Amino acid sequence: MKPFDPGLLREVPAIRRPIALLAVVAAAQGAAAIGLAFALAGLVTDVVAQRDWQTSAAWAAAAFLVRAGLGMLVDRVGATAGTSVSSALRRRVLARWVAAPSEARPAPERARTLAVQGAEAVEPYAARFLPALVAGAVVPVLAVGALFVVDPLSALIVVVTLPLLPLFAALIGRTTEDDTMSRWRALEQLAGHFGDVMRGLPTLVAFGRARRQVDVVRAVSEQHRAATMRTLRLAFLSSAALELLATISVAIVAVTVGLRLTHGSVTLHVGLLAILLSPEAYWPIRRVGAEFHAAADGVTAIDSILAELNPPTDCPALHAERSEDVQRRAISRVVVEGVTYSYPGARVRVLDGVTLTAGRGLTVITGPSGAGKSTLLDLVAGLRTPTNGTVETERTHYVTQRPFLPDGTIADAVLLGSPAGTTPADAWVALRRVGLAGFVAGLPEGLDTRIGDDGFGLSAGQRTRLALARALLSDAPVLLLDEPTAHLDTDATATVLGIIRELALVRGVVAVTHSAELVALADEHVHLDSRRRLPEVAPA
Repeated sequence: MKPFDPGLLREVPAIRRPIALLAVVAAAQGAAAIGLAFALAGLVTDVVAQRDWQTSAAWAAAAFLVRAGLGMLVDRVGATAGTSVSSALRRRVLARWVAAPSEARPAPERARTLAVQGAEAVEPYAARFLPALVAGAVVPVLAVGALFVVDPLSALIVVVTLPLLPLFAALIGRTTEDDTMSRWRALEQLAGHFGDVMRGLPTLVAFGRARRQVDVVRAVSEQHRAATMRTLRLAFLSSAALELLATISVAIVAVTVGLRLTHGSVTLHVGLLAILLSPEAYWPIRRVGAEFHAAADGVTAIDSILAELNPPTDCPALHAERSEDVQRRAISRVVVEGVTYSYPGARVRVLDGVTLTAGRGLTVITGPSGAGKSTLLDLVAGLRTPTNGTVETERTHYVTQRPFLPDGTIADAVLLGSPAGTTPADAWVALRRVGLAGFVAGLPEGLDTRIGDDGFGLSAGQRTRLALARALLSDAPVLLLDEPTAHLDTDATATVLGIIRELALVRGVVAVTHSAELVALADEHVHLDSRRRLPEVAPA
């Protein structure tokens, strides 16, 4: 767990300018603090010497206002940076997961925690910790430099004691890292368990086990509470330790200044300057330690999100490039060659040495249940990565057995992923072609009728035809269909078969089916058997 990962600058370029601005403002703050110290020392000296003090007071007031104004600017820049970094990281990681094959995506509970709580935790990290970190790198240097000019002995004391603060902060940070990771795991466990309970609630109610889960959720929540309180206790104790160390260091400077004032080896003005400047060297480091604990969740979340955005280099590519067979690639829209696939953690091969070439027209894939037909479509769509072999395809539009329908209106479901410029009139045309226009027109709000998540309120056949209407509006050159005639009556099946045949005239259509009617329309027919093969093991 590093306080700052340079990878953040690479993944979120928008944060570079705020960090540069924060560095400039921190330098200005340091200069204002030094100016305020000089002005206050001059003011006290003038009052003690009974000289004209109005000029010194004016300079002190001006330095105070400048410093306050710069502090407000830091807060504003930090808040803007926090919001932009949080949103940018959430967009990047979601886009990464959407583009990745299923086995390269994190578990659902981890994905929810990173995309929601993790991205939110990044905001205080960027809004509060980063400004403190920049100030901690700039202001102490200026303060110590001014001290060397004014009082070398006090500057030497500060130089000797100042490294103790980051040293103690690092030692405490190691404990904080383990504690924060423990709390993060507890949060993931809580989110995952609660999600599982919500998904299985109808089954739990049906079998009378719902009340039992109340105690389980309470126990998991208690683990998260205990982990959170343990982290807070550590944060308070570490902040107190840093404060004590800084206070003792400043006291040492003050004692040496007092002794030298008593012996007359320094003037009052120099002594006041030393006492006023020395806290400015420690304060930014103390603030870094305090803000680090406040933003510890953000540091952990950034480490996890950057790990998701930069997977290990040995991860296989979604689609391997081919260097031969240029002529076949020019006329084919899908090329699968020697593909073998096993599910993560399983030894049995679902697909073993499958080769498939599909161009314009209708290619039908058949086979018994469990032969790997849907898995093959997942590989072509890029949702899975082959264990061995290569897959090359043009841009695809995939209609699964249970197509995704967002929680929104029918228009949202039909127009999802359609090219720019697609209008509701185009949606009506697509619905008419799949035989749903009459049904939608009969609804009170037509296209603006809301449907539930995953097409709640629609039959399985209506969901399939709604997804086919969306496919009609897509401009992808390859259309993947998984059991497109399932759940359809005779009339709807005839309509869908006609649409598929029409699409196959201008696109490459690859369909998995058990329908003899669809097989009869195919230009190419591929049959998969259901044999399962274990990988060969070399003899001992």
